[in-house]
Amino acid sequence: MSGAKIAGMKHLITSALPYANGPLHFGHIAGVYLPADIFTRHKKLKGERAVHISGSDEHGVAIMQNAQKAKVPYKEYVDNWHNTHKALFDRYEIQFDFFGQTSSDYHREETLKWFHNLHDKKFIEKKDEKQLQCQDCKNFLPDRFVEGECYVCGYKEARGDECPDCGTWIDPLKLKNPVCKFCNSKNVSTVDSFQYYLKLSKYHSEFSEWFKTKKNTWRKNVIPFVESLSKDELVDRAITRDLDWGIDVPLAEAKGKKIYVWFDAPIGYVSNTKKWLETTGSKEDYLKDWWQNKDVTISNFIGKDNIIFHAIIFPVMSMASGIVNPVTELPANQYVNLEGKQFSKSKGWYVDADEAMNLFGPDALRFYLTSLIPETSDSSFTWKGLELKINSELANNLGNFVNRSMKFLKSKWPEGISAAAFETFQAEGRVTELETLFKAHHELLDSYQIKRGQEHIMELGGKVNLFITEKAPWTQFKTSPEEAAQTIATASVYTLALGVLLQPYVPGLSQKILEYFGLKPSDKIVAQIYQGHIQSLLTHFKTGFKLEVEPAGLVPKIDPKLIEELDLKLKAKV
Repeated sequence: MSGAKIAGMKHLITSALPYANGPLHFGHIAGVYLPADIFTRHKKLKGERAVHISGSDEHGVAIMQNAQKAKVPYKEYVDNWHNTHKALFDRYEIQFDFFGQTSSDYHREETLKWFHNLHDKKFIEKKDEKQLQCQDCKNFLPDRFVEGECYVCGYKEARGDECPDCGTWIDPLKLKNPVCKFCNSKNVSTVDSFQYYLKLSKYHSEFSEWFKTKKNTWRKNVIPFVESLSKDELVDRAITRDLDWGIDVPLAEAKGKKIYVWFDAPIGYVSNTKKWLETTGSKEDYLKDWWQNKDVTISNFIGKDNIIFHAIIFPVMSMASGIVNPVTELPANQYVNLEGKQFSKSKGWYVDADEAMNLFGPDALRFYLTSLIPETSDSSFTWKGLELKINSELANNLGNFVNRSMKFLKSKWPEGISAAAFETFQAEGRVTELETLFKAHHELLDSYQIKRGQEHIMELGGKVNLFITEKAPWTQFKTSPEEAAQTIATASVYTLALGVLLQPYVPGLSQKILEYFGLKPSDKIVAQIYQGHIQSLLTHFKTGFKLEVEPAGLVPKIDPKLIEELDLKLKAKV
């Protein structure tokens, strides 16, 4: 692929806006933000233009409820969680080009632009309807302000927006035995009211034609779900609520009503892109050069609970308004559970992601969580799994290979290995092998198979670890120092290749390996090697190689006793 063609490629990568209402857990990290980060790093290393946009989702009923319980002003409440989430992402080395807030003025302006556009085109219409109201505290009860028995599965604590048990999008009027979540009263009645609806039904045929183009490329978990909700019709959805926190509906007759969170949240991708360009001083236009540009691939990384918004509602909003192009790719992941059960902070079934970082650091956690990315089915975090993955693979496999090779090199060739020793690598046909491996790895990541991409690298790690064991340069050295030098030279080339390939996954570990070769992640040659130019890799050794730094253990092993303690602590929560 030519450099000019690569340079022209642009990727607008978004990850679902985390809800500013509580701590993030491993399910969020492995299901959305880590794969988006790895994918973005991969595209940037390939020389393609890529931007990772996200930010806090800061409106909605749940935030109102918890801010009121905490007796904290809404803005202060969401700002606190925004900062907490961003700090956690930083610790996990998850990078964003821009991480904004939907409570900001710039986001409100963009949302109102969309509302007016769709309202003028008759895709937003007022509709009289019935609504639940508590007769004791007189509050209207939209969405999570009411709970009751699910009329589909019988779950006793279904919310007014969704049943957490069966996933049904709830009609609150059908809830059995409704309870007001403001004052816990059961004195709930149905009253006359009105809301504004997004008329999805008007765009059914256009949506269906567009969706046909996605059936051969989107993930198998997305297609049947969308078909079940859109095959015969698209159901209109209310986009306003009677709340006191959110973006005001910009119509005179709608006083007191707010634009609801699920309408304004995905617009956050667009408003944050605009703000990113302003912040960086770019002269590019967020619409013409990015969101409306046919040469830009738009990738929305989400969890399966967000499919309906990103596969149906936001694409319809995008196409009907004409403001932006609809999503190109939708890498929607399944759930990451904890020991086979869903994470639940309220029930004590969770792992503190900050505490885990204190104990194990970003390399171990990023590596293990990448292995859990639920691309085709649900996965499960376990402490034993973490121990096994790090100790058996990252430490005993890759770490062991690099450590043995580099320590032996430093010990026996303190002045360096000659350029002649590196000629064996090419003579044995290993260049073609590496070129094939790099190409296969890139194809995996380009098709959003992030987990498989890491596995592919570790397969190379296993092969070269076996290579160094079979060659046994410490034995070779006794009879033929020249052969031992050739073995270590080959191992050095593989070490640098692995260090470069690992950069999107475990950037900290990658940087430590690159330092052995006097390189920084930002060096041009690193990107050239990542792009599969193996001759650039060999060029680094054209005058031989002297290891200037003292090798140290790259991957600390995890103490099984610590894992046992954490496992017992978790089980005690049940």
